[in-house]
Amino acid sequence: MRPDRPTADEMLEAVEEFLRDKVMPAVTGHLNFHARVAANVIASVRREIGQSPEIEQAQRERLMTLLGHDGDRETLNRELCEDIRNGKFSLDDPALLEHLRQVAVENLGVDNPKYSAYARLKG
Repeated sequence: MRPDRPTADEMLEAVEEFLRDKVMPAVTGHLNFHARVAANVIASVRREIGQSPEIEQAQRERLMTLLGHDGDRETLNRELCEDIRNGKFSLDDPALLEHLRQVAVENLGVDNPKYSAYARLKG
């Protein structure tokens, strides 16, 4: 990206702030609801963009440990699904369960950052 332009995150942040600070206080009812939904969607997209590289790398590392070889996250994940389907992993395998729990926490943390912090305390 050119240095004289705002980043994608900065542009999304500006729209989110506009919706929360200007639009929502100025409207009521159904329009207020839709502005809140739009602001929440933008916040979720910003978290996904910001957290995806770290989450994908952590998932890839766990998958490589589970499967015992290198590969990209998508291929390893498909292989794990096949291995589960074919009975190569016991459904009560502690490493598998921890990986699946962590995937759920990571995904929910993008949707709701409060959940992610809570889940880490409970995990």
